Amino acid sequence: MFPEALTGVNFDDFFFAINDVRPSFIRVEADEVTYNLHIILRFEIERAFLNGDIKPSELPGLWNEKFEQFFGITPKNDADGCLQDVHWSHGSFGYFATYSIGSLYASQLFASISKENPGLREQIANGNNQPVFNWLKQHIYQFGRYYTSGELCQKATGENLKSQYFIDHATKKYSDIYTK
Repeated sequence: MFPEALTGVNFDDFFFAINDVRPSFIRVEADEVTYNLHIILRFEIERAFLNGDIKPSELPGLWNEKFEQFFGITPKNDADGCLQDVHWSHGSFGYFATYSIGSLYASQLFASISKENPGLREQIANGNNQPVFNWLKQHIYQFGRYYTSGELCQKATGENLKSQYFIDHATKKYSDIYTK
């Protein structure tokens, strides 16, 4: 797709670079493994703020303290820290957790699709997304907003939402990459 930009780039080096896992300051630039730590950080701070345990003036200090605890690095300024997201400035509290929940649902749904469609990864690699579309159409899309997310997950996968599917996905993917 990008022959000029990628001339001389070894595929293994390219693959490793786009799957690099390391702490970073900016949530939207985080890898899929550390991304959820960004969400947990925000959730804990939001909860403390909404419970009245911290004042707005204490937010930057708490942010930096927790960031150091979670990631082992400290933002040099609030733009890379507590002011990087627009959510809080327009009152969108309690929203960050939905990003992680979406990753959990996606992992569990994909596991169910894969179970019903052996060879799914190869089909996708060959550009055939039809099995995914068909499964989603049958198990998800047709219900619209009739069910809650939890009910739909149970109906589609036969189980309540389980974080283990995301953990298994990340463990397999990154073990394969980092143990080569």
